[in-house]
Amino acid sequence: MTDILSIGFIFIITAAIITTAAASPLALTLERAFPSNNGIDLDQLRARDTTRHGRILKSSKDVVYFDVYGNSQLPLVGLYYTNISLGTPPVEFHVQIDTGSDVTWVSCSSCNGCPQTSRLEIELKFFEPKHSSTSSSIPCSDQRCNTGTCQNNQCYYNLKYGIDGGPLLATSGYYMSDRLHLHTISEGAVTKISSAPIVFGCSNYRSGYLSESEKALDGIIGFGHQDISVISQLSAQGVTPREFSHCLRGDIAGGGTLVMGEIVEVDIVYTSLDLSK
Repeated sequence: MTDILSIGFIFIITAAIITTAAASPLALTLERAFPSNNGIDLDQLRARDTTRHGRILKSSKDVVYFDVYGNSQLPLVGLYYTNISLGTPPVEFHVQIDTGSDVTWVSCSSCNGCPQTSRLEIELKFFEPKHSSTSSSIPCSDQRCNTGTCQNNQCYYNLKYGIDGGPLLATSGYYMSDRLHLHTISEGAVTKISSAPIVFGCSNYRSGYLSESEKALDGIIGFGHQDISVISQLSAQGVTPREFSHCLRGDIAGGGTLVMGEIVEVDIVYTSLDLSK
């Protein structure tokens, strides 16, 4: 039934007419589980999809999942992004998924060059450390500052990104520690919300493409292999395995799913990561 769900239709066998002779034909009546007038409750679909996810993921540890938005079609969107929630109380941010960098960062208040609006029709937000009861800055003496620089006993970062054939993009700011709120699947199919502390960047400067409203997002979530990446931080705390996978739709509709955990589908093929490059 769950495989049928993936193409949008679910049928239930409601009656069987078998009666007299052994060789008599079998007649089955099929009815839709959901009405055909597009009145499908999204909560019902999500619950069924969660159950399906639970069947294909290992349950030795909680598996964290993110809904993915956007597509690869230029000039429509040309990127994929997801939502993360930071702080107490949690605030949701739209962040670009980047498997080639390590630092996760979002725009913070008093940011120079940070876009105020986005043509992706999403509301841009700014992280306010003073509004979160669980936030704290990272001092220079903290071992987690080994990727940053020190100014006034606070750990800072300066990041540059390159796009093929284009100019460099840059952002800078200071490191913060706060809670990342996670949607997890545990015990096969039970969905719950948990949180874990992570170090991330609080950007107060953006330049180049990162400062434009064309495809502006609140920041970037880095899935690189360094210790500062979100996947490495969560793995070090025993929250998730140090591995992730994603399924991205390649058509105009776009979207997909990103999972921190191990897929156990027999058709999945793994490729080793060459850390020497």
